Amino acid sequence: MEFEEILTVHVQIENTIELNNNDGDSVIMISFKGRATGKYFNGEILDGGVDTQIIGKCGDRHTLSARYILEGKDYTGEFCKIYIENNGNLNNKLKHAISLFGGSQGGLVSALVADECIEQIKGLLLLFPALCIADDWNTKFPTRESIPDMVDLWGVQLGRIFFESIHEYKVFDHIGKFDKNVLIFHGDQDDIVALEYGKKASVLYPHARIEVFPGEGHGFSEAGNKRVAEMTYEFIKANNVT
Repeated sequence: MEFEEILTVHVQIENTIELNNNDGDSVIMISFKGRATGKYFNGEILDGGVDTQIIGKCGDRHTLSARYILEGKDYTGEFCKIYIENNGNLNNKLKHAISLFGGSQGGLVSALVADECIEQIKGLLLLFPALCIADDWNTKFPTRESIPDMVDLWGVQLGRIFFESIHEYKVFDHIGKFDKNVLIFHGDQDDIVALEYGKKASVLYPHARIEVFPGEGHGFSEAGNKRVAEMTYEFIKANNVT
């Protein structure tokens, strides 16, 4: 199945108004602003964007309807406006169909959360998960006394408390109990997180497999990301069948 991303809407919540009704439907109205980006259109959400949610008395219904207008330029440079209306129904079955997806340090966090919330998580996807973080920093700062007050990492300031929290921390002692399906994506040219970390994790989990991407590093190419998106879609679809 081929997909093309037309645009991405970045939403910033403004205000929330609630009408709670013990004898009937309750209503939540959420105002928002933001922007849209993409190769066909870039612009802003105009004032007046609202997401209206109606929730049935017994929680058996939950409808959603967001209406807003975008103003900006299309791919030819012409000014234009786009009206968008998103309508849907919240499927209560999906409350028990949550999958975690995390990349790099987010992959490490997702792996840790999955082990702590096994009953709530349906599946786990890890994109070049940085399971090496504790090992790398403990090698650089082997004692608490050697930890500096601040380290600049790729423009991000990391304080002493970060390094102290992972001092002598053994990641693989805290992951691997998650007993549902796990899919790991890892490039064989990753110079930040060695492929061996992904392979070790794939063996540790009882139901895991690793997909090795030839020629990919820590951050995939457009073709690699497209393949990840397709495999993620198929993984989610297969794991959410009840």
